[in-house]
Amino acid sequence: MAEAAAPRRYTRRTFLGWWLASLLTATVITAVAPILVYFWPAPPKGQKKGPVNVALQTPIDQLQEGDAVKFDAPRSPNTAFIMADGGGDNAPGELAFGGFVVKNSGKVDVFAINCSHLGCSVALNKDAKTFDCPCHGSRFHLDGTVLQGPAPAPLSHLTWKQGATPDQIVVDGIVLGF
Repeated sequence: MAEAAAPRRYTRRTFLGWWLASLLTATVITAVAPILVYFWPAPPKGQKKGPVNVALQTPIDQLQEGDAVKFDAPRSPNTAFIMADGGGDNAPGELAFGGFVVKNSGKVDVFAINCSHLGCSVALNKDAKTFDCPCHGSRFHLDGTVLQGPAPAPLSHLTWKQGATPDQIVVDGIVLGF
């Protein structure tokens, strides 16, 4: 008959080795987990991309040549617009919280309110028919191109389409979820 296998006995050295290995593993996981969350954060709850309806003060069909209408992103829910193009501080996919609808040379454009230099909000100068940045003095033509620096790139466009009524536009945006 075959002899019964003797139960395997673990030495104190083996036990201490496994105990120290598990303690070291727990310590490394505790230190590394917060760093991994920093590099791969979870998306905020409730955040979703989609069309954003915006009401304008002046309907598009009533805009005169060289006019611009400012609009802001809705605040309930907290919403932002997604820039379609850009340069400098404005990269495609970055967010803007306002914009301008401009009628220039018979064409209607929608620009983000952010200056391409450092992202300050530009304002319409009705007398000069330019967009002026109050932070560092950049100026833009009504077609969004740079008239005077330090802005390195033109204003960013927003992707849009006409809404159900002339005083409404639909802009690509994102509900921020907070």
